[in-house]
Amino acid sequence: MCPPDGDGLVLDRLQLRYQRVQESLAQEIRRDGRAPGSLLPPERALAEHFGVSRVTLRRALGELERQGIVSRAASRGWAVAGSPIGEPPNALMSFSEMAAVRGLHAASAVIEQQVRAASMDEAETLGLAPGAPIFELERLRSMDDMPILLDRSRIPLSFAPELEDIDFSKESLYTVLEERYDIRPARAHFSIEAVPAGAREAKLLGVETGAPLLRCDQLTEDDGGRLIELCQMRYRGDRYRFRGTLVRPTPAELEHAETPPLAGPSRAS
Repeated sequence: MCPPDGDGLVLDRLQLRYQRVQESLAQEIRRDGRAPGSLLPPERALAEHFGVSRVTLRRALGELERQGIVSRAASRGWAVAGSPIGEPPNALMSFSEMAAVRGLHAASAVIEQQVRAASMDEAETLGLAPGAPIFELERLRSMDDMPILLDRSRIPLSFAPELEDIDFSKESLYTVLEERYDIRPARAHFSIEAVPAGAREAKLLGVETGAPLLRCDQLTEDDGGRLIELCQMRYRGDRYRFRGTLVRPTPAELEHAETPPLAGPSRAS
């Protein structure tokens, strides 16, 4: 076998260098028992610690990100990654409830909050008159300072007047609906698809443009079957796991079955 030429030797050294950093940093994270979401030192400090350039360090961090060991923490550098969140199959839970049962801290940043006229599609879906007022709320949701999803809820204002006066960076939407308006979200029709992150979504969620997101569209009913909410959620693909329970129909059921909407899991309220 011919020995590698000079360029090959340089590439081999670079590869060994970033792999060494990658393995050493992974070992340090495990040894120190760093909690998911905890921030790593700044890149400059890490590069000095391992005695490498920031280019080499970033390559090592990129490999660790692909392995699910670290993740980008929005504009704050890098953090220890946690396992993807999920929920009990077929359970309609709020984002705050889902965090609480895991002992995590849920946080919301309101991106937009307004009252506006419903579009034709929104009015048709929610059973409203065209142009009827709806309350629209878009939030960035996080668990233990790790951005998880963007959600955009639309609710007929006739069901819950003065929703626009509530600070939803501190309040849970579902809790407000139940406690102030006696509206209990009880059932959700749910669909899910994989989409690439646009520039705006990527910046807010702390991922690269084009990174995989899970787009979930949800139509929520109350106890009486009244449609009360239209919601679109965009989860980070590396931070959310969808689970459901599937039941095989009998041949007779299969023959007469219509395609039902998917029952939703946890949601972002």
